[in-house]
Amino acid sequence: MAEAGARPHADVRIAGDGFLLRAWRQEDLEALLRHADDPQVPRGLSDRFPHPYTRADGEAFLAGRVVDFGHPVFAIEIEGEACGGIAARPHAGERAHSAELGYWLGRQHWGRGHMTRVVAAYLGWVVPALQLVRVEANVLDTHPASARVLEKNGFAEEGCRRAAIRKPDGLHDVRLFGRVWPG
Repeated sequence: MAEAGARPHADVRIAGDGFLLRAWRQEDLEALLRHADDPQVPRGLSDRFPHPYTRADGEAFLAGRVVDFGHPVFAIEIEGEACGGIAARPHAGERAHSAELGYWLGRQHWGRGHMTRVVAAYLGWVVPALQLVRVEANVLDTHPASARVLEKNGFAEEGCRRAAIRKPDGLHDVRLFGRVWPG
């Protein structure tokens, strides 16, 4: 884990078609709360992303107490405000050539192709930056839009972990997607 408060990717800015990927900032708190505190947003995410999403949750996230900002954890900025996030969590040891991808976007921006373009731009930067050969992502069975984003970015569905996650509405399968780059 990086030194507390260390943000080695703080100066990275990845401009794309209608969005900017950049480090999270303290001044993103109000926008983060507005977009994250929507019951539809966390439905396909891990329980590290709570609902309701409180001010304390946002403050803890921006302080680096929820995710490791030593990893490339970026805000997705659209129309001048942070409205989502994308990150790769590198694996260690014999799996150090790979990372797990995760992302979310505020509902007002759904259905416009933003995440497909965001994932493409992020992968174009993170794969060489971290010298990755493999990137994988987990998708909840009730979130087919996320699976489509991955498929449009060259990921293949590699399997399904049945009844792997318990959400308030019951047990759900988790679909595993992966993409490999030539080493």
